[in-house]
Amino acid sequence: MKTLFRLMFEFFKTGLFAVGGGLATLPFIYDMVDKSGWFTHLDISNMIAISESTPGAMGINMSTYVGYLVDGISGALLATLALVTPSVIIIIIIAKGMERFKNSKTVECIFKGLRPASTALIAAAGLRVAKLAFFPNGVTMEGFSLLAVGIALGLYVLIRKYKLHPLACIALSAFVGCLLQM
Repeated sequence: MKTLFRLMFEFFKTGLFAVGGGLATLPFIYDMVDKSGWFTHLDISNMIAISESTPGAMGINMSTYVGYLVDGISGALLATLALVTPSVIIIIIIAKGMERFKNSKTVECIFKGLRPASTALIAAAGLRVAKLAFFPNGVTMEGFSLLAVGIALGLYVLIRKYKLHPLACIALSAFVGCLLQM
């Protein structure tokens, strides 16, 4: 029971402060793994892959995944609810007051301040994901994956040059991953 309350608290806190969407939740997820030991850094890379290739918001998919790892279906449901609850409360409050304050300079300044914060959270998450993808054994040349760099660059070229659909990128990446396991 104590674990479920802690799980809910961690995801409530994540939902409250992860401004900027699913990738902005990653610094909180990394912090969670370091503090709790519920899962590993390798599990995070798997969560990202699964969350990005399945329908739904990345943060919600990851909270459901972690919740399930921690305490099965009840953990999945509670972690997901804890993550979305702050957003629901905040959106209701904002919706009630937005009409009155939509032309306010203070509100405009707040939004200008939130943009860099969400950009920083997403950039931090992106760098950690890249580090995990390219250096799975830590930042050493021993663990460096030239193949991962090649796949990333190849997909980037395909996306830019041929306007490859994101679903095609996901399918192609999954196919390459399966080939590499053979």
